[in-house]
Order: sequence, then structure tokens, then C-alpha cells
Amino acid sequence: QVRLVESGGGSVQSGGSLRLSCEASGDGYSLSWSMGCFREAPGKEREAVAVIYYNGLRRYGDPLKGRCDISRDNAKKTLYLQMYSLKPEDQAMYYCAAKRESWRLLLPETWVHWGQGTQVTVSS
Repeated sequence: QVRLVESGGGSVQSGGSLRLSCEASGDGYSLSWSMGCFREAPGKEREAVAVIYYNGLRRYGDPLKGRCDISRDNAKKTLYLQMYSLKPEDQAMYYCAAKRESWRLLLPETWVHWGQGTQVTVSS
């Protein structure tokens, strides 16, 4: 069993910042797993924002590249996504994900475990 709980979403004005958190729990979760942040806007497909390997190596998707930082605190089993210079087009539901494998991390369909999502609203 793996449980992922996101927090930190909310409303922000254009140009603002937000930090999302995702806490993992459950007997099935391991610190050796990859973790990632994805987003899905109404009418659009889910897309990768940023992913992080167990060893801290990071990869960023195109949507927020240069405007976000992903990190993880393994002692707390928590993933963080710091977002900067947010734009109205960044408005979406943001999801945390985790998986055992370390391949094809930027493809949402390869991830197995998902959180419930947290809404990010950006006003102009």
C-alpha cells in the first residue's frame, strides 16, 4: 500500500510563487522510488512538471522549466515543488506520483501511484 498526500496548492496572482508538498506513506513505499509532479488542466492531457530520482537527480518537463525546483527530503518521505513566476496558463490540478522504476519518468502513463491532487489557481 502506498499513499501520497499533496498540500500547498491555492490561489496566487500572476508572477507569484507557491510550494507544493507531497508526503508518502505506506508499507509499499520505499525511499529508492522515483517521485514526480504532474499537472492536468481542464481539457488537456496530464503532463510532467518535474521528476526526481531516488539519488536526487532531477529532470524537468517543458511547462515550468526554469520556473520551478523539485526536491525531496527522504527523512520525511516528502517531495517538494517550488514554483516561481507563475502564469495564468499554469493553473491546473497538480498531482504527486511515485513509482519503483527509474525509466520514462516524464511519461505520466508509466507512473503507478498517484495522490489526490491539489489545485493551483493563478489570476492575472
